[in-house]
Amino acid sequence: MGYTKSKNSSQLIVKRLFDIVFSLSVLLVLSPLFLILAILIIKEDGRPVFFKQLRSGKGDISFEMYKFRSMKIKQTSEGKSKGRIYDWENGVPDDFVFKTGSIENPNITKIGKFIRKYSLDELPQFINVLKGNMSVIGPRPEIIQITKCYSPEQKLRLAVKPGITGWAQVNGRSDMVHAKKIRHDLYYVENFNLWLDLKILFKTISQVLVGKGSV
Repeated sequence: MGYTKSKNSSQLIVKRLFDIVFSLSVLLVLSPLFLILAILIIKEDGRPVFFKQLRSGKGDISFEMYKFRSMKIKQTSEGKSKGRIYDWENGVPDDFVFKTGSIENPNITKIGKFIRKYSLDELPQFINVLKGNMSVIGPRPEIIQITKCYSPEQKLRLAVKPGITGWAQVNGRSDMVHAKKIRHDLYYVENFNLWLDLKILFKTISQVLVGKGSV
């Protein structure tokens, strides 16, 4: 894969240095915002402030991903996730669309609707970036129940660190079918370079400013 070629080793070093500097800067600059959001989450629905979930990382090694909690602790049956079982044998179907739930779900808190709209719930993932199990730019980390069903080709997207934002996110909507998302992710894996990362970063910032949610 293009990402792992030795000629890109220097770019990978720069990428990691950028991840550390950028994520640390974001966490420091936005620390007041983190505090405000934490207070609002606790005030409306108590603790915990963070939602933690296991995701598949580079090399299919699982890690705990962080988000600001946007769902109520005590959920009503209406709109409550039924915990779908994924048991595909020949890879994830091309037409599959992962549903995260409507923003009108009654189990989403008031502050949760706001932070989801502007992708503020994703901010704690900069902690994951600092820890080294995520990057600022890369394919979005998938839930383990889905990656365990990946075909050999689909598993190629796990050759890189997952990211807070990626090529698929800046080129599609949240209802993107799985086949298209995989194509975008594999394009990134094959064509990784620092200029592509920079392009994705700037496109992400512009989309967040207009309130476009992530895939």
